[in-house]
Amino acid sequence: LSLPLPLQKIGLQLRATLENITGLRAAGEDFRWYLKLKCGNCGEVSEKWQYLRLMDSAPLKGGRGSATMVQKCKLCSRENSIDILSQTIKPYNVITFCKHVSIIIFIIFLVQLTLKNLLQMCLQAGFVAEGAESGTPFNDINLLEKDWNDYDEKTKESVGIYEVTHKFVKC
Repeated sequence: LSLPLPLQKIGLQLRATLENITGLRAAGEDFRWYLKLKCGNCGEVSEKWQYLRLMDSAPLKGGRGSATMVQKCKLCSRENSIDILSQTIKPYNVITFCKHVSIIIFIIFLVQLTLKNLLQMCLQAGFVAEGAESGTPFNDINLLEKDWNDYDEKTKESVGIYEVTHKFVKC
């Protein structure tokens, strides 16, 4: 699929060390992906962190469909939009740990992502995972501190997610 400029596919890749846990993923359609946005037309950076949720949809100007977020630039009034490709949301598994793996892909039209401090705002609470051997569910995992740990009662072992990093890549 070739996308006309300025349409872009951007993947969010995650890397972490997993201890006795697998299937780390965003929970539900109301999971909030926090981003700072930059207008692709004039370069204005949004003052506040914006969030996208899979459950949200807004119409595009001119009846061209819809996107997860449609935002008018405060400076130049250009409409910028970003969409979540729901079929690209993937779990981070014990099999792939310690490698950067795409966990979601966004389609961006006239918006650039601002990477400064994004980890702090992008990966917060709302992740879920399971015990690697027990299947024990762990809910509302918060990755703000880049580390998370708990205890799996079924296996009598500690579980954890450590050294969380991310990066954006063009797809």
